[in-house]
Amino acid sequence: MASLISHTSFDSLDAYGQSVFWRRILGFREDPEDPNRPGEEECMIFSEDGTQRLLFIEVPDAKQIKNRLHLDLKPAEGTRDQELKRLLGLGARKVDDRRNADGTGWVVLADPEGNEFCILRSDEERRASAAIL
Repeated sequence: MASLISHTSFDSLDAYGQSVFWRRILGFREDPEDPNRPGEEECMIFSEDGTQRLLFIEVPDAKQIKNRLHLDLKPAEGTRDQELKRLLGLGARKVDDRRNADGTGWVVLADPEGNEFCILRSDEERRASAAIL
């Protein structure tokens, strides 16, 4: 017997704004029968296959300290650096650059409300560096 994750919830000051930001980052969608609207206290987005869901819930207080839980993302296509450029263009902010000269590492970013997440190398980049060894 085991428990299954239904969805991951994020406290937010603007549930709708956060749902729009993350929908663009992840290529997720909202429920067409229950679309997210500005001012709603809860906004959910789904992966295309519906197996992953993120719920943004409005709370009165802003994030205070470092996240205890965060998302690690990898590019679906292209390189980490190409994806980093795209994410910054969508409104993410660079918090820390942990990339190494050998191509390993990651970049710590923050969403518009300061929640940290990381962008890792793509599977293709990891395979290419393993083939060199």
